[in-house]
Amino acid sequence: MKQKILLLFTVFSLIACKREPKISSSDWTNISARTQFKEHDGELEIKSGNFTYHFRKNQTPFKKIILLNASMAGYISELGAENVIVGVSSPEYIYSEKIQNLIKEGKIQNVGSEQKYDVEKIISMKPDAIFTNHIASFDNTYDLLKNNGIQVVFLDEYMEQQPLEKTGYIKIFGELLGKEKEAENKYQEVEKNYNELKKLALTSKEKPVVLANEMYGNVWYLPGGNTSVAHYIADANAAYILKDNKDEKALTMSFEEVYAKAGGVQYWVNAGSHTSKSELLKMNPLYGKLDVFNKGKIYTMSGKERDKANDFFESGGVRADLILKDYIKIFHPELLPNYQLTYMKELQ
Repeated sequence: MKQKILLLFTVFSLIACKREPKISSSDWTNISARTQFKEHDGELEIKSGNFTYHFRKNQTPFKKIILLNASMAGYISELGAENVIVGVSSPEYIYSEKIQNLIKEGKIQNVGSEQKYDVEKIISMKPDAIFTNHIASFDNTYDLLKNNGIQVVFLDEYMEQQPLEKTGYIKIFGELLGKEKEAENKYQEVEKNYNELKKLALTSKEKPVVLANEMYGNVWYLPGGNTSVAHYIADANAAYILKDNKDEKALTMSFEEVYAKAGGVQYWVNAGSHTSKSELLKMNPLYGKLDVFNKGKIYTMSGKERDKANDFFESGGVRADLILKDYIKIFHPELLPNYQLTYMKELQ
């Protein structure tokens, strides 16, 4: 089960390849090519992928919300708005200590899981809105909720491949929760940090070669060269083995195909959430054939992990600066001598 969220992350990367045309109107604040919002006379309009939402003056800010995706908890926590959450699904995947305490106190209810939401319970709670990623197979459930007067807001932040665009979704939550100023300040802070870190990384003369992700069964899901993972590696001044690839999705390869590309690799990152190199090797003995396994350094995303919850997928969605800082510390430790890794952890 510990690998479940990592596999979901990989699969989302695999399917997240379609881009909607960018809206050019100067009235819109662009989060990304697929998500924009504008405010006029106190009314708010949001475009998210193929969905458009219109909120009147009296509809926002929301006071009671339900989250069906743990990743969205990161945005709420960064805004200090945990108290507006009245329900979550799969609470075991939420890392935030404050949210977990509110769950224990009964102030946040468990509304089911991605296998089966407790629709009756959700309807009885009368939330102002439900936030979730859009999954087509759940359309009947979404329709049932909407037919009972519940606003369902689809925000597919996981599809964003530019790190700061994913951070930008905090502005949407800020608009909907009456925390516009806090959201803008947080975004500007992360953006400033990120750009300064990029400049710092460029001061290193070394540009190490990097491998990413791991195998599930007989398939290695390698992030495409235009995915968020590839952008992080490039911004940290390292050379990803698929840096010339243009895909915004994961590529499926056999071990042999990866092995052929892995010569000279010095770092292997995002290698699941394993606890040791021996455990990694036990999962797949083929890893022992890689030079990077025997001579290089391997890092997992388990630096902030508790049971099934992993903060890389929660606060990490907002804190692109800290993720980049981790990668720079890994590839160029001399540039950040006093920094301790936040989300990453070296396998021994």
